Amino acid sequence: KAVVSTQSTGFSPEGRIFQVEYAIEAIKLGSTAVGVQTKEGVCLAVERRITSPLMIPSSIEKIVEIDDHIGCAMSGLIADSRILIDHARVEAQSHWFTFNEKMTVESVTQSVSNLALSFGEYDRKAMSRPFGVAILMAGVDENGESVLLHMDPSGTYLKYGAKAIGAGSEGAQATLEEQYHKSMSLDDGMKLCLNVLKQVMEEKISSTNIEVGICRKSQEIPGKFHLLQKEAIDTLLSTL
Repeated sequence: KAVVSTQSTGFSPEGRIFQVEYAIEAIKLGSTAVGVQTKEGVCLAVERRITSPLMIPSSIEKIVEIDDHIGCAMSGLIADSRILIDHARVEAQSHWFTFNEKMTVESVTQSVSNLALSFGEYDRKAMSRPFGVAILMAGVDENGESVLLHMDPSGTYLKYGAKAIGAGSEGAQATLEEQYHKSMSLDDGMKLCLNVLKQVMEEKISSTNIEVGICRKSQEIPGKFHLLQKEAIDTLLSTL
């Protein structure tokens, strides 16, 4: 019988924190999310798992806005992600209120990773276990740079050109490594995201069972993050 370590804050004799490893495994059960960063902006696409015909698909939110220039896609335990997202939104707004400038995508991700690391602390706000969610943070900074960051339950965050998380992420990541190139346009990036989702999804891909969010660089001001409407997703899918 395997012995499961339930202690979230202690190291094992081999130097591992098993609860963090279990949380990373939990993400592999979540729905697939893909992010692509291009010179023109960033794109996020996520599968919506519709388990019943009585479910209203629009009520499944897997991509959310953090600030008007930052969006976030998640995979894993979505209830856990709400705590991180609320924290990110408050941090972004308080930074803007205090310094009269938009918070960078990396700074927002760092503040979220600090919260993700605070599990097991004797604090009313802290979780007693790691957050069972991975996030893709995407946006365009005030200097016009488009950024895509991935953060896992260990609180580690890294910049990526393209990244897949959730179920089937290994196959999806292999496809991204083959097909992604830095010089691609945002439209090509969006098509790549959808092609990758099409490969890994069990259901037939449609505008109902996916969500797509983009942040396109504009000429004068940093881009605004927004979710694509059903019609725009249908148009994209028809080009695949």
